[in-house]
Amino acid sequence: MAEANILGGTVGGALIGLAAALLLWLNGRIAGVSGILGGIIAAQEVGERFWRIAFVVGLIIGAAIYAAFRGGLPLELQASNVTLVVAGLLVGFGTRLGGGCTSGHGVCGLARRSPRSLLATMTFMLFGVLTVYLTRHVF
Repeated sequence: MAEANILGGTVGGALIGLAAALLLWLNGRIAGVSGILGGIIAAQEVGERFWRIAFVVGLIIGAAIYAAFRGGLPLELQASNVTLVVAGLLVGFGTRLGGGCTSGHGVCGLARRSPRSLLATMTFMLFGVLTVYLTRHVF
């Protein structure tokens, strides 16, 4: 079972890297999901909106394909709907505050050796670890 998880993570990581590289190479865009998603609403041109929608739909289809082959998603939510909404709003606020999301900074920014992205990714990781510790061991 551990080998399947390692293989799935490796394949998934390679696909994320490939998608980010292709988007930069073919479209000249950084694969920051929050910026892509926010740009769907703000885009004025049809072509600009189309590639953004195609990217987001591809993320959803990728998860659906994984679920179809693996018999579901490896996800178990143990939080209430209110907690999930609050967490989503906090993530959105943090994304705006940090000038991007984990995909933009962590995948693309680090690959471009951006000092700003290194600091942002270190901050994401620190607060992720802190959040898990607090929710699992304190609260």
